[in-house]
Amino acid sequence: MVGENMVAQYRRDGFAVVPEVVTPDTLDALRRVTGDFIAASGSVTQSDSVYDLDEGHSASSPRLTRIKLPHQQHPLYQQVLTSPSVLAALTTLLGTPDVRLHTSKLNCKAPQGGRAVEWHQDWAFYPHTNDDILALGIWLDDVNEENGPLLAIPGSHTGPVLKHTANGVFSGAIDPGDPDFRHSEVRALTGPAGSASVHHVRTLHGSAPNLSAQSRRVLFFECCAADAWPLAGISGPYNGMSQEALYADLQSRMVCGALPLQPRLESVPVTMPLPVPPDNSSIFKVQESSGATSAFARD
Repeated sequence: MVGENMVAQYRRDGFAVVPEVVTPDTLDALRRVTGDFIAASGSVTQSDSVYDLDEGHSASSPRLTRIKLPHQQHPLYQQVLTSPSVLAALTTLLGTPDVRLHTSKLNCKAPQGGRAVEWHQDWAFYPHTNDDILALGIWLDDVNEENGPLLAIPGSHTGPVLKHTANGVFSGAIDPGDPDFRHSEVRALTGPAGSASVHHVRTLHGSAPNLSAQSRRVLFFECCAADAWPLAGISGPYNGMSQEALYADLQSRMVCGALPLQPRLESVPVTMPLPVPPDNSSIFKVQESSGATSAFARD
C-alpha cells in the first residue's frame, strides 16, 4: 500500500495520500459510529470533554468542529489505529517498528460553513527531541476542492518553523502575510473516502471553510517514532505530569513496538508554544482567542 514512490513523495513534499487505508466495511462502520456521536451531541449545549461545538450547533441541527480523543470514546477507532493497513503506513513512513500515538481527533466540517483551520505547523504546538512525527487522517467522506480539503505547501517541512504568535501570545497560526508563506504553491489533498492524507509534523498546512453541501469528516491519528520524546512545556496531554506519570502515559500510547529510554536528539528548530492564549482548549479556540489573522476571512 505504501511503496517506495510514496515514501519518496512524503519525504520530498512532506505529505502524501494513501489510497484505501480502510476497507469498505470498516468505512461504513466508521461512518455509522461517527454519525451516532454527532447525533448524540444534539443534547450538548457547550463544548465538553468529548465534543467541540461549531457555530450554529443545535439539537435539531448538530454541528461539530471535533470529536475529541476518539480512540478513547469508542473501540472501533482504536481498532482502526491498530489495523494492519494503518500500522503498515505508520511504520513505513516513520521508518521504525516502534510507533507511539501522540493524540487523536475526529475533525468535522458540516455542510455550508464548517469552520476553517488557519495555516500552521503542528510542530509549533508540540516540539519533540526529533521530528519523525506525522498525522494520518482517514477520510470518512469524499474530499474535493469544495468541502474544505487539507491544503499544504510542498517542501515546507524542510524549511523554517514560521512564527505562530499574535498579540503577544501563542496563536497556533501563522500570519498569512509572512514572506515565508509560499501561498502560490498550495496543494489540495483530495480523493475518495477510505483513503488517508499523511503530513509531516513540520509541513505548513490549513483548510478552508466547507461551503459545499457535503460533509467532510476526518479521523486523525498523530503519531511519532517512539524515540521522539516530548519536550517539557509543550501544549497537549503531558502538562503537569510527574516523571512516573509521564512514563506510564507514554507506555500506554504505544501503537506497536517498544518505548526506548534513549530519546533520539536531532538538530531541529524549536520555539515553545508560550505564552498560552486566553483559551487553549483546542486549536480552534487557540487561533480564535489569540486574535490570529485569518487567511480565510470572508469578504
